[in-house]
Amino acid sequence: MNAAPQVQWRLLDVQDHDTRLAQLAHKRRTLPQHAAIEALTDRLAEFDVAAVTARTNTGDVSRELAKAEADVEQVRQRAARNQARLDAGQGTAKDMQALQGELAGLGQRQSVLEDAELEVMERLEAAEARVGELAREQEDVRTRLATVTSDRDAQLADLDGQAEAEIRARADAAAGVPAELLALYLKIRDAHGGVGAARLYQRRCEGCRLELTPQDIAHFRAAAEDAVLRCEECSRIVVRTPDSGL
Repeated sequence: MNAAPQVQWRLLDVQDHDTRLAQLAHKRRTLPQHAAIEALTDRLAEFDVAAVTARTNTGDVSRELAKAEADVEQVRQRAARNQARLDAGQGTAKDMQALQGELAGLGQRQSVLEDAELEVMERLEAAEARVGELAREQEDVRTRLATVTSDRDAQLADLDGQAEAEIRARADAAAGVPAELLALYLKIRDAHGGVGAARLYQRRCEGCRLELTPQDIAHFRAAAEDAVLRCEECSRIVVRTPDSGL
């Protein structure tokens, strides 16, 4: 296969654009914001679960408090009725004595229930505080997530803009390369880590970074100016330039 030196140099331009496109794609994949977004999203999911649990607990304790309050109120009402009967002096002396005994028992019962009610109220206060704390933490994570996401999107837009410019420039360079040579370049590029063509600089292939053997130097020096040469070590297309050292 033959191709004028100028055409082969255009192939190097194509390679340079492909290299920059690969670098941009790598940057796109490895932006630090990707990992930060994943971590914040996971953290937010954990808070969501914790918030559901906290709200459920608050609801349970609220119902427990409502029952405790109802129990205390029931005892209070019964004590009030008994006290009213006792104050009215209705009934026999035996009835009055029984009422007094029941009132004493109701007083003890009310004291126990009120202590229990206070304990439930304290637990409800703590549960509600936890719900509020989680809500604030969730909001903080959401804010940070929005900021990092916006930063990532700006970075991606910038990289995409650079990639679009590289794609246009690559198309212009590739337009001057014969289809057969371009197809060979693409085949080699895909098989050799994204590099299909390399400069020959100071008798060294810039694809594999190895220096040519004396036999290769003689072969390259004798080859026609438009000959498409391949590196014996890495099989990449080698483009001769004024700095090749031949």
